[in-house]
Amino acid sequence: MTTPIVGIDIGGTKTAAALVDPGGQVRERREAPTPARSGPEAVLDAAARLAADLLGATTGPVGVGTAGTVDPTTGGIRYATDSLPGWTGTPVAAALAARLGRPVRVTNDVTAAALGECWAGAARGHAHVLLVAVGTGLGGAVIRHGRVETGARGAAGEVGHLPAPGAERLRCGCGRHGHLEAIASGSGLAAAYAIETGTRVTGRTVADRAAAGDGVARRVVDRAGAALGAALAGLVALLDPDAVLVAGGAGAGLLPAASAAYAAEVPAGWAGVPLRPATLGADAVVVGAARLAMDDPDSERTDG
Repeated sequence: MTTPIVGIDIGGTKTAAALVDPGGQVRERREAPTPARSGPEAVLDAAARLAADLLGATTGPVGVGTAGTVDPTTGGIRYATDSLPGWTGTPVAAALAARLGRPVRVTNDVTAAALGECWAGAARGHAHVLLVAVGTGLGGAVIRHGRVETGARGAAGEVGHLPAPGAERLRCGCGRHGHLEAIASGSGLAAAYAIETGTRVTGRTVADRAAAGDGVARRVVDRAGAALGAALAGLVALLDPDAVLVAGGAGAGLLPAASAAYAAEVPAGWAGVPLRPATLGADAVVVGAARLAMDDPDSERTDG
């Protein structure tokens, strides 16, 4: 592939499209609010408009990373939360292909981020990677042999629903209590801080207060980071990756405590597997989506 590829990132609050060169560098970028409350057709129209503005310099397919669980065969959405109302069942690949006149390949946004980090970020050169994205919720993705590992339902790597000590009083986004997402996420930080103080603030505010020296916030963040690090140490023994990456807006705040817990808990046979911050930031999903579009579908065992 010698010409740029367009990658699209469809999220609950914003949608972005970027022109990505053969080296994984973003050359042009377009962004707009996601019209989530207007329904799936409006979301698809917005994504198509952003991408169409960049397609003139390209040939070949378009890649998409989107919120929700993606069917690895059809590129449609198996399941999505209310951040994108009505998104469950949306045939994203087919609908965008019809709008753009190009083949479209679709994967989950966290998985796209992992592909981007393997291609042009913190995991460059690694073939086997586990990435966790700590945002409002907690997502994960597994890359094996440089390819997306989706599992049977497109949901491999969803680390947020692992049981986690310390989360028993906290509700996960799935509705149950005691999961890793319930403690090691932005919503988890907010809930834990509210239990201890009676004050409801955002997870980002909790992280900011911890950095500023608030003792309660510091305990909440350290507890969340320790839970995340211990869980990742166990997952390393299960999945045997080359590297583990922590991404997402709340990831940096949890990383110090997570790194300490990870180092203490990781089995000796995997002690050399690094735990690193992701480096692509807001470009990770569009870069990974472009990488997905570049790959030969006939050689992909696992992505849609």
